Order: sequence, then structure tokens, then C-alpha cells
Amino acid sequence: MPCINILVSTQAAACLRPGLAEWADGSRYRLIEFEHANDALLRQVDVALVSRDITGTSTKHVLDDLTARYYDVLRNAPELKWVHIHSAGLDRPIFGELQARGVEVTPSSGVNAQSVAHTVVAGVLALNRRFPQIMRQQSQHKWRTLAASLTQPADLAGQTAVIVGWGPIGRLIGEFLTALGLRIIVARHGPDPVPQALATVTYRDLADVLPRADWLILACPLTQDTMRLVGPDALAALPEGASLVNVSRGDVVVEQALIDALRSGHLAGAFLDVFQHEPLPADSPLWDLENVIASPHSAGHAAGNYQRVIDLFLGKLKERQ
Repeated sequence: MPCINILVSTQAAACLRPGLAEWADGSRYRLIEFEHANDALLRQVDVALVSRDITGTSTKHVLDDLTARYYDVLRNAPELKWVHIHSAGLDRPIFGELQARGVEVTPSSGVNAQSVAHTVVAGVLALNRRFPQIMRQQSQHKWRTLAASLTQPADLAGQTAVIVGWGPIGRLIGEFLTALGLRIIVARHGPDPVPQALATVTYRDLADVLPRADWLILACPLTQDTMRLVGPDALAALPEGASLVNVSRGDVVVEQALIDALRSGHLAGAFLDVFQHEPLPADSPLWDLENVIASPHSAGHAAGNYQRVIDLFLGKLKERQ
């Protein structure tokens, strides 16, 4: 049986070796460490793991040198058959290129679901408890108690959250928000009802439930159905004073329409972890709007994710023996 050459980073190789040794024949798999391999060896790659240290601080719009070189190896490996990536989304251009030439690309769906769901809950609580305003007042050394506000923060219990996307992340978000006393409505790719939801609709029918939303929470993949799903009409359909949380992809939202809705006061606030262009340009109004928390695409980051990706990759590799 021929040897399978697996392209990995040096860090990933160190994490893979113990698990691989437990069940794999030593002559069956060869780990090719990207940082130390020559061009001839890199062209022999059959399988590749794109781990977090490879993508680093790169975005799908701006690549650092290490990421760009790794992607070039993938493009120029004639025997490449399978690439596994650390993220849940497959919307980076390189993955579409690989799929177009017949390379299988698999995500790490669910690996970061808990950290993303925790981030969503943190965003909901922070906006509801007016943390953005409180932190700005702290930076200005101003004491303005909420007791003096004309309007008090609304009770979360009894509010309604429309959750767009019902994969591992969306399901955890629903569980956590339900525990806080919120009611949930689900928008998903298919019509199958979610038993614990007040209603379930497809993405196409999202507008039907938006008037009921205190919170619009985006946790869906970027697809043809979700591209620019939340535009001016969808935002206008939300009740005045609703808030938006986006941990999906920036292109799910029409960003200028969102900025307009936030500036006008129609939306009370937004927690945004993703943007149409990343890094978010320094001149974007979203940096300075008082009712916005702008997070640098960090919702899914957690210390345990790296090993969880390794374990998932090993499991998939073992299945393919």
C-alpha cells in the first residue's frame, strides 16, 4: 500500500504524532512539515491540514506570507486529494479553487461551537446591560448610573431571539439563550421544525418573523441563500430598538444598511465579530458608533480548539484507512 504524504505545520506534526502512532502503521503515513520541506517533497503531498497557526492573523481578504505560501503549495500539489481546515466555514477563495479541481475540502464544524455560543451570550448581555456606554463613561471618568437613565435596560427574560442558522453553533446559542429566559425563533436552510422554537422558517422566509425579534442573531454559513440576506428591507422589518449579533460572515449583512440603521437609532445596538472586509478598515464608522461592539473575528478562539481540530482530523483520517 503506498505511503500517504500529509502536509502539516511543525506544531501540528508534534500534536499529530502521538495519536497517529496509536493506530497507524508507521510506513503508511508520512508527515511533511511545511516549514522544513523542500519543493520536491511539497509536490508529493496527498493530504493537507490547514491548522490555525498556518492561517494565523490572515483573513480571506488579506494573507500574511506564511498563509500565502501554504496556499501556493496546495495549488501546486498535483496529487492533492483532501484538505482539512480548522474553521467551520469554507468560504475562503482557496477552498473553492481546490474544490473546482476535485480536491475534497472538509471543515471542523462544531469544534469552536461552544466558544462562539459563549461569545454570542456575552454580546447579548453586554448590549442589554449597556456595557459599551458604561465602558466609554469609564474611559472619561464619568459616573452615570443606569438609575438616572430615562429608559432602564429591558428584562431579557421573555424577549425573543431570531437565530439564523441551526448548526452546532446555532443550537448551542438557542440552548444558552433559552436558559436565560428568552424565546427563540429559528431560520434555517430547510423547513424541518425545531421543537423548542416558537417558529421555524427557511432563510427565504426570514422577513416573516423579523417583526417579532428583539434580537437578530446570525450564525449561518455564507452561501448563495445567505449572501446579503440582511439588507435594508430586513433591517427595517425589525422592531425599533431591536439589536443584532453577527458571528457568521460579514457578507450576510449589507454593512452600509446596518450602519444607517444603527445611526438612526432604529437598531439599539450590534455586536459584530465579522465584517464585509477584514481587517475592518480604520475609517469604518463601526469603530466609533457608541452602540456597537466591534470584535476582530475572535468569537471562535479558545485554547482547546487546536487539539480538538487535531483529534477531528485524526478521526477522519482513520475512517479513510
